[in-house]
Order: sequence, then C-alpha cells, then structure tokens
Amino acid sequence: MKVYNSEKIRNIAVLGHSGCGKTNLLETIAHVANVNKIPKLSSNNVQMTYSMSLMPVEYEGYKFNFIDTPGYTDFTGDIISALSASDAAIIVIDATDPMQVGTEKALELTEGIPKIMFINKIDNEKARYKDVIEMLDAKFENKIVPMISPEFKDGKFVKLHNVFEDYDGLNEEFREQAEKAYNALMELIAETDDNYLEKFFEGEELTQEEKRNGITIGIKRGDIIPVISGSTINNIGTKEILDSLENYIDPSYVEEDAPFNGMVFKTFIDPFVGKISYIKITQGQISKDTELINIRTGNKCRIANVYTIRGGELIELEKAYAGDIIVVTKVPEIATGDKLSKNQEFEADIEIVFPKPQIYYAITPKNKKDEEKMASTVIKLVGEDPTLDYYRNNETRQALIGGQGDLHIRNLLDKMKDKFGLDVDLHDIKVAYRETIKGKSDVEGKHKKQSGGHGQYGHVKIRFSRSEDDFEFSEELFGGSVPKSYVPAVEKGLKDSMEKGVLAGYPVTHIKAVLYDGSYHDVDSSEMAFKMASSIAFKKGMELAEPVLLEPIMKMTITVPEEYMGDVMGDLNKRRGRILGMESNGKGKQIIEALAPQGEIFKYAIDLKAMTQGRGIFESEFESYEEVPASYQEKIIKEAIKNDEDK
Repeated sequence: MKVYNSEKIRNIAVLGHSGCGKTNLLETIAHVANVNKIPKLSSNNVQMTYSMSLMPVEYEGYKFNFIDTPGYTDFTGDIISALSASDAAIIVIDATDPMQVGTEKALELTEGIPKIMFINKIDNEKARYKDVIEMLDAKFENKIVPMISPEFKDGKFVKLHNVFEDYDGLNEEFREQAEKAYNALMELIAETDDNYLEKFFEGEELTQEEKRNGITIGIKRGDIIPVISGSTINNIGTKEILDSLENYIDPSYVEEDAPFNGMVFKTFIDPFVGKISYIKITQGQISKDTELINIRTGNKCRIANVYTIRGGELIELEKAYAGDIIVVTKVPEIATGDKLSKNQEFEADIEIVFPKPQIYYAITPKNKKDEEKMASTVIKLVGEDPTLDYYRNNETRQALIGGQGDLHIRNLLDKMKDKFGLDVDLHDIKVAYRETIKGKSDVEGKHKKQSGGHGQYGHVKIRFSRSEDDFEFSEELFGGSVPKSYVPAVEKGLKDSMEKGVLAGYPVTHIKAVLYDGSYHDVDSSEMAFKMASSIAFKKGMELAEPVLLEPIMKMTITVPEEYMGDVMGDLNKRRGRILGMESNGKGKQIIEALAPQGEIFKYAIDLKAMTQGRGIFESEFESYEEVPASYQEKIIKEAIKNDEDK
C-alpha cells in the first residue's frame, strides 16, 4: 500500500443499527475502489458485527480508513473508540425502518462530529424516504440537506438526483423537492463566510470552489449534514459517498514534521499473534524500529513494524504520517487509551470516556482446574474492551465479570471458548449483606476449661450498642478485674467474631463494645482464653440487642426517553426503589436519580432495555447500607442457612 500524506487521508467511522447495511456498504465501497469483487448481497444478508474493524481503501489518490462499528448498543465502547480516531462519520439508516435503536444511538454518539447520512435500501418497495427525512429534520432542524436524493415513478425507485444537477426530466413533485434542497443548501453555504453571505443577498452565484469550501466548513462545524440515498445491494450511491468524503470532509489539523504523537484507540488479543493495537497518529510520522514513550507508564516501548489491516490481513507500511491509522503487534505493554510519544511531556487533546458496566455475573470455569487459566484469559480480553470489568469479590468469594448487557457478556464467553478453548458458567451474584444491632445488651462471657495441667480461664463483661463507626471499642475497667495486658486480646476476639454474625453468618458492622468488668486467674488466664471469652460475649450480646440484616443500597442514574417514564418509575417502586429527583437532559430524555437495594437490580440492564425497547441506560454506584425490611429478612436468612448447609 502507498504512503499517503496527511491531506490525502480521511478516517471515517460507519455507524447504524444492526442489519441496516453498514458492512455491506463497505464491501460495495471496496468494490468501487477496486479492492475486491462485489459480493453477492441480498436483503436477507444480515451480518452481525460485534466489534469494530478497519478497512483501508485507496481511491483517486486518497486513502480512506473506514471503521465498521457494531450496531448493538451493548458494544457502544467500540463505537466510542472508532469515533475518537475519526474525522467524520457515516450514519447508515434503513429506509424501511428509519428510527431504530441503533440509529438513535448513532445520532447521540456523533453529536458534535461531522457526519453524512446514508439512507440505504432506497430501492426497496417498503422504503419510507419521506419518513426518514422528516425524522432527520426533527432531530437537526434546518441542517439536513438531501444532496443525493431518490426519484420515484409509480412508487418505484428510478434514479438518484444530485442537488447540483439541472432539473430536466424531473416531474413536478421531485423538481420542487430538488429546488427546495438546493436553495436551503445555498443559504447554509452562505452562512459559513461573510463574503459568501454578501454575494448570496445580492443574488450573485457562488463559484464551484466557493460552494465546495462552504459545504466543507459547514459539515465540519455541524451546520450542514448531507443526506445521500442509495442501496448497498445494487451498488447505488456508493460512488457518491466516496466523492462526498473526498470533496467535503476536511481532516483534523495535523503536523507531519513534529515529533511523533499517537493514541491507542483499540486493542485486540489474538491467541497466536498476541496483542494487536490500533493507533491514530495525531502528530509526526512513524516507520518500523521506532522507540516511543508510553505517557501513562513512563516506560519505553519499541514499534518493530508498522501495518494497516484489511479483512484480517496485516499489510506492512513503509511509514505513516499524521492523521493515519496504523496497526502494531506484539507490544504487550500498551493498552486502549494510552498516549505514545517521542516526547515525555506530550499531552493529548483526545480523551476516550467509556461507559461503566451495567450488568455483572459471577463466573466459574466448567473445569475447576482452569481457575488460573480463566483469570488470565478474562484479564486479556477485558484489556480489549474497557467497557468490561473483572474482579474478585473476596467477601462473597466470587469472580465477577461486568459488561454493557447480556449480549455483551455472552459474546465475551464465546471469545473465551473460540479463541482460548475455555468453557465457563455464569451465576447470579451474591449480595454482600451485613449484620448489626438496633438495641443494647449487657452480657458476660466466660471461658473456663480444666483438663489436667494448665487450665484456661477468661472472663469478661461487655456492654454492646449501635455505633456510627464500623467498630468502636473502649474499656472502663477498675481495680484490676482484667489486667491491661489482656485488653488487646479482648478487642481482637471481638473483631474476629464480627466476621460472622448470628443471623445468617454475614459480617457485622456498626458495633460499639465497652469492656467494663471481668476476672482472671493468675495461672490459667491467657490471651487465647480472653479471646474465647470475648467471642462468647459477642454472640450473646448480638442475640440480645435486636440483631438485623443490612443490605447494600445503590445510587442509580437512569436515562430514558420521556414516553417510558411511567413504566420505569413503576418498576423502580416494585424493586423497593426511592426516587430522589428527575430532570430533562434537553434532548427528549429524562434523567432519574434513585436509590435501590443492590439485590433488586443485578439484572436491571436487561429489564430496562425491555421496558424502553433498548433506549434506556443507567449507571449505579454503592451509596450505603440500610436495614432490610422484616418481610424480606426471614427469606434471606433461610436462604443463607441453606447455602451454608449445602457446602
């Protein structure tokens, strides 16, 4: 592949709902650019894309780095990665079903990013072109311009019409549409430059160069959003897309002669090749055998070879300039989001912000001997995708995997099996309950044992009550009833006892203990005896001081379209949730702040998507522990005791 200078490179992310034709579009683009033969496509050929992929295309002296992205909202992380490296986006919209969840998500994620709308399947008998245009107009007001629009006759698609072509041959309806689009475009172009605006008001025609420049500026600012119609099945509109990208997309400002700077925007793990990293060059140039600094770690890393990739095949590059996307292999010390530079002081102006996991499962290997293999494999794959999370909960003794949804997690399991031959099972997460007391108690604990030789003797009197702190201990001893040297053993015995409460064996918290009396034996007393005595006192004290269960409460931030508010709030009530507040985000959605028990929302991501047709999202974080209602407490205790007996 040739080496291209910065001004000849365009990085384009391709977004849209699953099945809208994104991958098919890139295959027809590759055909137009003579990269491959056009594949046999049909309207039933729905290709599932679960991760982003790069397709470099050379066309008329330009290099286009197209990044295909997943259409499912579970894989939003890959879309965010792709957009961070792109100059512009193409949003593919299915003309037969214009407002799909993936379409809405693409429109949201590309806010502030130059974009072109491609209305696909325009020749399908179910195409609803006017509905698509109305939807886009409602979303973007006067910014939408149908630059390449369809002409229909007797309800059937005839041909495409370019807004700059004459109107000969157009019937009255389409002539009117074309004139309206042209006039709207001229007004938008005029608004990009004072000189253009003056000529526009004086009725003077702009030159071709002025029109091209005005469209380029308007797209970059987000004031002009071109709409191109076509059909990936019949290769209609594909060349028009390439020409528009070449003529109207202006790459981000870059410096070729400055020291190298770049950002890792995606990594993949290949069981044979190892780590494959995608890097957007933001400054300078690079060739093989280059040493760079990882700004995150401060360590040096060596880039042995520079590649691009197409269809899984690595293509070596002699060098690459600012603005280009390269692929490097076998650099294990770099991760997604890392900044690489020749200069230690480099500060990137690109930051990738990924959403937090929305759902967690416990994960175990089918073969218990694969525990270590599972941990290392999951860590590798989580390194590919920052929207995943993996950690071990030492309290519940579960390994937990978190992701954006059920499909996201299941896809991870498929990768583990296909790439690494590892089979795993998913389980529900255990809730990390706590135990505490509501009342007070005054008890004694005595440990006395005599069986020949040295005996054991420890005796304590302790008052227990609720504390605002996790654990509070003090002593009010007098007269040497318990020697000071044994007090630390009493405290240690209480702390050890707090690991397992009296109701269901959960850890105990918010306890205040005051050691105020006791007795000892000159010969038989020991630290161990006093630890045992304090343990006996603890159990008695808990039982007599109204023990209760506590559950973790999560603070939730839920974003949903306004029309689903009633369903979502009703569902939260069923989950014992409490609404803290609501506010509009100004984009047709409501943001709900709420508190809910953790045990009620483990699979909330699945239910929220079902309630909102995939349009709702949420994040949660631990807020506090609260008392479990009595009606739920008995069930939790019985289940905990049963699980303990089954071990």
